[in-house]
Amino acid sequence: MSTQYASKQSTYGNPSPGSRVDGWDENPIGRLQLTGAEAPLPEEEQSILDTVHRFSSEVVRPAGIALDRMSAEAVAAPDSPLWPVLQGYRELGLGLDLLMELPAEARARVLCLVMEELGWGDAGLAISLGTSMNPQLTAHEFGNQYLLDKYPETMLGCWAITQPDHGSDSLDVSKQAFHPQGAYGRPNCVVTLKHDRLVINGQFSAWVSNGTIAELCILYAPADCGEGADPERGCAVMVPLDAKGVSRGKPLEKMGQRALNQGEIFFDNVELSLDHLVAGPEHFKKAVYAKHVEANGLMGAIFTGTARSAFELALAYAHERKQGGVPIIRHQSVSHRLFHMFRKVEMARAITRRAVTYNYTQAVPALHVAMTSKVTATQVAFEVASEALQIFGGNGLTYEYPIEKILRDARASMIEDGCNELLAIKGGFHLVDPGLL
Repeated sequence: MSTQYASKQSTYGNPSPGSRVDGWDENPIGRLQLTGAEAPLPEEEQSILDTVHRFSSEVVRPAGIALDRMSAEAVAAPDSPLWPVLQGYRELGLGLDLLMELPAEARARVLCLVMEELGWGDAGLAISLGTSMNPQLTAHEFGNQYLLDKYPETMLGCWAITQPDHGSDSLDVSKQAFHPQGAYGRPNCVVTLKHDRLVINGQFSAWVSNGTIAELCILYAPADCGEGADPERGCAVMVPLDAKGVSRGKPLEKMGQRALNQGEIFFDNVELSLDHLVAGPEHFKKAVYAKHVEANGLMGAIFTGTARSAFELALAYAHERKQGGVPIIRHQSVSHRLFHMFRKVEMARAITRRAVTYNYTQAVPALHVAMTSKVTATQVAFEVASEALQIFGGNGLTYEYPIEKILRDARASMIEDGCNELLAIKGGFHLVDPGLL
């Protein structure tokens, strides 16, 4: 260094006091928030985020790991670790009443924050908690104060739409994805609407989340108004599951999301007053559309959290595990893989927040935007969990580490709430401008 330059160092080449880079370290590294590149949150929202993260860390994740090792019947048993999770979340006070008091944009952000943290803790339990709000949420969307007053949100809810012979096609009441030679076929459950009551007969498949333990059901099924059941003119009905004629199947054993109770519900001449009709045939498509928007948005948030959990576990392990005399994060292939995992998590979060915020602030939400959130986040969760398992190597295949569980949970997400292939087809149809046809 020349003497002339050294004498000028105090004047030239230094940041001015108060400039953007003044105070940075010589080798600056930006530190991220709990949820990545998160702008500062309002104090109340930050408090909610901290509370739910602590609950997910101390209650949800340990319970999810324990429940994953149990039989489906043991998960639903009275002494199961499931019940303290459901009760503990209720005690947080983050119910429908609180959410609906928030402005639309804040409500969207809080829902995404909460569901991401729950998905970070355990995907199956997050879905159980989200599903439990479905009956009251549907009644709220249709302004049915009678049902909101009659059935408090403390009742554990479920959403029945998938029938044994009908899966994702139940969400395609407009027949946008049907094959030209296809037909819905015979429904497995039908609601017969009469002048003074409704009668439910049939069954829903074993994929009803909270199906064998719920107290309240929002049921979507073809309606029969006297001329036979019409899948395009169905109805949505609030059903207390202690009604006469309701019975349940056994809890479903499955590969992933084992902490999520699922099972069949049977209806044998279940009679209810017409007060329980949330949406009649003339509004059925609205009901399916609204519920699909809600479900896909929340799935996006949940599995952003699932992807984040896999990434964080892999990142921590890469600092601990040594190969070739150094932590494996020092190997270029590992750091390269971790960066792309991080990138995908940030992408899933950004798309989900954007989609949910848009749909909560519009008079008519855009279903294909919600589908974008669900398809992106679930695909990302599976890819990131798979990459995480690769970083863990053989250890990732063992029960000692939670990565194999997260991978199983993530794989299931690409099928539930509409398989991703069907959502992509329907989403494409929603891009069509009818004015150009």
